[in-house]
Amino acid sequence: MAVIDLDTVPVKTGSIYPAPYAEQMAGRSSLRLGQAGGLTQFGANLVILQPGARSSLRHWHENEDEFVMVTQGTCTLITDDGETDMTEGQCAAFPAGVANGHCFVNNTRTEARFLVVGSKAQHEIAYYSDIDMKVELADGSARFTRKDGSPLDQN
Repeated sequence: MAVIDLDTVPVKTGSIYPAPYAEQMAGRSSLRLGQAGGLTQFGANLVILQPGARSSLRHWHENEDEFVMVTQGTCTLITDDGETDMTEGQCAAFPAGVANGHCFVNNTRTEARFLVVGSKAQHEIAYYSDIDMKVELADGSARFTRKDGSPLDQN
């Protein structure tokens, strides 16, 4: 399959984050374009942010590179260095192992979209910059813990 029909790609909503963080992703959805095209070596997702929505908690990856290109509207990139508005056609790159947490927020009144391409490491650990949490991804499952590996409080 070469051409991916966007109208047939399922829209993914929700989050794999544990409570109470999952609720913070309201208004975020994505199309798993790479998966729809049968790709296995890297992921390519079109992320859709409604007004006020955020892409994720601020995070960085140990083993996976990420590349982002805004395709519609304006997204505010938040990193350790501050906030930067990005518009259509602007790109950002996040090399693996660089501990500069990032996420995108739609601070506008219209829908915003960006394409994110990332490597698919067989074993990945990501850290969340603003909270005491990390995730370990392996064999198709996600395990969330504190950064030191101890269990999260489940209140």
